[in-house]
Amino acid sequence: MAIRDGLQCELDLSLPMGQPALLEEMPPLAPVRVAGRLLHPTRVFDTYWRFAAQRQAVYQARIEGKPGPWTDDPILLRHRFTNCYRAADRVSQFLIRNVSYDGAQDVSEVVFRTLLFKMFNRISTWKLLTSEVGEISWKEFDLDAYDEVLTRAFATGHKLYSAAYVIPPPRLGAGRKHSNHLRLLDLMMSSDVGGQILRGGSLRNAFEILRSYPAMGNFLAYQFAIDLNYSSVFDFDEMEFVVAGPGARDGIRKCFGPASDGIEAEVIRYMAEHQEEHFARLGLRFAGLAGRPLQLIDCQNLFCEVDKYARVAHPEVAGHSGRSRIKQLFQPVPEPVLAWFPPKWKLQ
Repeated sequence: MAIRDGLQCELDLSLPMGQPALLEEMPPLAPVRVAGRLLHPTRVFDTYWRFAAQRQAVYQARIEGKPGPWTDDPILLRHRFTNCYRAADRVSQFLIRNVSYDGAQDVSEVVFRTLLFKMFNRISTWKLLTSEVGEISWKEFDLDAYDEVLTRAFATGHKLYSAAYVIPPPRLGAGRKHSNHLRLLDLMMSSDVGGQILRGGSLRNAFEILRSYPAMGNFLAYQFAIDLNYSSVFDFDEMEFVVAGPGARDGIRKCFGPASDGIEAEVIRYMAEHQEEHFARLGLRFAGLAGRPLQLIDCQNLFCEVDKYARVAHPEVAGHSGRSRIKQLFQPVPEPVLAWFPPKWKLQ
């Protein structure tokens, strides 16, 4: 399926059934030089590329509506992994289609909706708010009304936050985490965070501005900057820079060993810039996202997923965390897989 101006259309994509298995043995890998260091790839390095090719093949098969199973890899069959492309994941798809591009497109409204959604990163919380307060709008924002809705839901056992990653609570005087996040959102909007980002003119400046607010560490600020950049009001280069999260650092350690510590961002850039070389070296078919190659954010995410995959495929290879199992099992959802991407990407 190709995407043109946000619309879906058919594309002849087929599963790369002849690709090497993820666990196939390969000759020792040549060292690579990154940020002036000579890194010696482990066997997990090739698994990174095989995982990417097979996970993308699964995604393409599901987009085409092919019946499962979509892979013969037992780890992919049993466990849940995100897509190769961050924007293709279910929550990102909802954000892009139902939050960023659904509603007024002036800067303050797009930024307000995006930040509100990302404070909780949970589709059901967004739907709860829209059902109770109506149209989500900074112009009509009533902090107490939003807080009341979320407090009532929390009291009845409603989960407000996604478990995808930790969203730390800001200390802004309220007794509940969700109340403090609404206060943080109000603070950010009242200080014209959207205008600041627009005037900053780059993804890095967007990151620095977001990071200046309470409880916004490096990883969260970078993730929020990427989400804002999906919208129509910003158009920064995703290849400008990257921030490695904890999972990515684990995956990088497993691919390159301790010598990669401290240069994780440079390692991620190496992967993005050399992806065609390594897919070709391994005889893997990887067409990208309708021709869009993996961006820095995607390579960062893939390290997180390969860290999980390697816990089962390569249990002898250690990361930082010492985790030894994959918690989430694959559970198919009845909803169709969506493929609606920012029109500005001009995907063919």
